[in-house]
Amino acid sequence: MSSNGNPRADIGLVGLAVMGQNLVLNMTDHGFTVAVYNRTTAVMDEFVAGPAAGASVIGCPTLKELVATLKAPRRVMLMVKAGAAVDAVIADLAALLEPGDIIIDGGNSLYTDSIRRTREVEARGLLYIGSGVSGGEEGARHGPSIMPGGSAAAWPAVAPIFQAIAAKTPDGTPCCDWVGADGAGHYVKMVHNGIEYGDMQVTAEAYALMRAAGMSHTAMSGTFRTWGEGVLDSFLVGITADILAFTDEDGQPLLERILDSAGQKGTGKWTVISSMELAQPVTLVAEAVFARIVSSLKDERVRASKILTGPTQRLDVAVDDIRDALYASKIVSYAQGFMLLRAAAAENGWQLDLGRIASLWREGCIIRARFLDDITAAFTRDPQLDNLLLDPFFADAVNQAQAGWRRVVTAAVAAGIPVPAYSSALAFFDGYRSEFLPANLIQAQRDYFGAHTYERTDRPRGQFSHTNWTGHGGTTTAGTYQA
Repeated sequence: MSSNGNPRADIGLVGLAVMGQNLVLNMTDHGFTVAVYNRTTAVMDEFVAGPAAGASVIGCPTLKELVATLKAPRRVMLMVKAGAAVDAVIADLAALLEPGDIIIDGGNSLYTDSIRRTREVEARGLLYIGSGVSGGEEGARHGPSIMPGGSAAAWPAVAPIFQAIAAKTPDGTPCCDWVGADGAGHYVKMVHNGIEYGDMQVTAEAYALMRAAGMSHTAMSGTFRTWGEGVLDSFLVGITADILAFTDEDGQPLLERILDSAGQKGTGKWTVISSMELAQPVTLVAEAVFARIVSSLKDERVRASKILTGPTQRLDVAVDDIRDALYASKIVSYAQGFMLLRAAAAENGWQLDLGRIASLWREGCIIRARFLDDITAAFTRDPQLDNLLLDPFFADAVNQAQAGWRRVVTAAVAAGIPVPAYSSALAFFDGYRSEFLPANLIQAQRDYFGAHTYERTDRPRGQFSHTNWTGHGGTTTAGTYQA
């Protein structure tokens, strides 16, 4: 179907790569008419004549025609590459739209860009939504998790479409709800992706340990399949079972022929950078990002394997202990992720409903898991919960799992097998549960060489002292501050 300028489309979509095309088809499945535009017209023509043939899709050769085809208030969703391309399309659209019209960025934009764009678009009398969309190609087609934020006034006009196409929980609740102002939607999606990095790493470490213990791919696949029937029920555990069972044309495991050098697109890195800026210890995601970077040093690692030595003993660890290490580390990762969300909400003035965010991830997205129901329940019990580890359910779960978790980390270290996610999560857990940490020595050192002062245990918090450690340092201090 081509455009003749009549305002009959419910929403416009710009950018017809895989995600864009599947979202359009999802929308038409739910009764919406969609106007589409792609910079390369041939791509649009092929889509309209091919996958979208017979659907309520209107191909528009220009943005002007797309805008003319939309019902008021005009809703235009961008599914283009994050960065300069988004700003360019926004500039072109803003010149064509009218006050009250809505621009939606559904790509993986950096949240600070969404904060800026909300301000700039609203200054032109338009409304803006920066929305995370998770679930990949399959989710976009049949029901993604959607995390919108931005101009609150835009939500009533977008909600009927987004909540119709979103994944649904077993009770029918859509995995889409308003997250918060300006960049909140893209921030929540960023943290989702960071947690995804962590989930993939803890799963990969379980595979590495099983492999080192000599398990066959059939046995590993069966183990993951069994785990998926319990507390570890999740999309990633399920597909890991499938991957381990998949064979190449000659019947050999395909996984062993995939180069062990992982790529990344940046959202995990953004999460770690933000955690540093907000002084939140998101250590597991950081280790997951660094693990991918180490994996990318493939040629160096091959050379190093010929030069650097390590233990020669065989790994001896129980499969149930690996399960416990994976589960406990996963709990820590989510606890850290929600610490980061709480800190970002305070920093940016967002009213984030952490329990509702967990439920948005229950279906449709890559980290979907039964486990998220437990997180929603924890924040329902205590909306002001400081940390998931303090919730009775999760405290009990980690307390029960930690013996096996410790045995796994100990055995892996003894056998020379890197488990950065399991070990960093355990270090955080031990640090978080410790009444005493050796940071008093660090404060003494800082005061010794830089007169940075310190607090004393025998005086009220907030009262700072300085010691003339050498006898000739004087009383002048550097003042107190937190970077």
